Amino acid sequence: MFRKEIRIPSSEEIIDEIPVPPALAAVKAERDRLAIDVITGRSDKLLVIIGPCSAHESAPVLEYVRRLGKLNERVKDKIVLIPRIYTAKPRTRGVGYKGMFSQPDLTHREDTLKGIRAIREMLLGSIEVSGLSAADEMLYPENYAYVEDLVTYVAIGARSSENQLHRLVASGIELPVGIKNPMSGSIPVLMNSIFAAQSPQVFKYHEWQVRTGGNPFAHAVLRGRVDNYGNDIPNYHYETIMQVLESYSEAADGLKNPAVIIDANHSNSGKRYRQQIRIVEETLQNRLYDADFKRIVKGFMIESFLVEGSQPHDAVFGQSITDPCIGWEDTERLVLDIAEKA
Repeated sequence: MFRKEIRIPSSEEIIDEIPVPPALAAVKAERDRLAIDVITGRSDKLLVIIGPCSAHESAPVLEYVRRLGKLNERVKDKIVLIPRIYTAKPRTRGVGYKGMFSQPDLTHREDTLKGIRAIREMLLGSIEVSGLSAADEMLYPENYAYVEDLVTYVAIGARSSENQLHRLVASGIELPVGIKNPMSGSIPVLMNSIFAAQSPQVFKYHEWQVRTGGNPFAHAVLRGRVDNYGNDIPNYHYETIMQVLESYSEAADGLKNPAVIIDANHSNSGKRYRQQIRIVEETLQNRLYDADFKRIVKGFMIESFLVEGSQPHDAVFGQSITDPCIGWEDTERLVLDIAEKA
């Protein structure tokens, strides 16, 4: 049984209520172009999608993004920095904190309408304070419409990459969509997901039958895998990247814009958050070693916040309440190092 609690206005109504000012829309359009140019190979910069595991409160996120904006001025010739502002949180067992979209105030019960409004305000604020537009995870495909005019990069998580609706909605997005390998680590499944997202589709979306043209910017994100015993197995190493490159090349129907983003945390690090630094460094060295590796590896996903680690409750300003992250000092050093070696 479904008990109706709050009517959620349409995305058109919410966007009319909280519109994007023309000046910020122009900033976002330019950031979109920069990100697309990396995925297509028109630019040899690296994408660095970086930020907290989950954005649970606006104030620390905006302070973090403000710092990223300043850091961007030092690295923008080599890196396209995209703040990771993930507003919906998948839960392995389906219960617990599900992100700002559902629960914008940790001290109150779920309020999706309040969450949608808070997220739009936060994403607008992030562009305003930094000149950078964000990445968000498309955990719930129908919710994408509420933020589509505010984000530059869309991630599809490991638990969602095999889901039909995620693939179909990705086919209508005109931005880079990073599709993570499934929890099993299957590369063939990942390539099928990318193919579906790059293909034209017809399906029901909100109140309409819609037709898409396919998204040529859909690409692979490697986040490691989990074996049958719950062990984390990394897949960022040279050999796996070469296998993915071969899979792109062998795709019978052709795949556009071969690209891999390395997720430095999750099963690649075994959630040992400081290992992200080593994983990024190893990947940068491999890019120097092999031109094919360099051509397909387009950047990184890194979990980082103002204060390193994590906390069970929201007591420390700028510290994750979900997975642990590296802190700001390590973040700044790592981003500068990526720029130096890109």
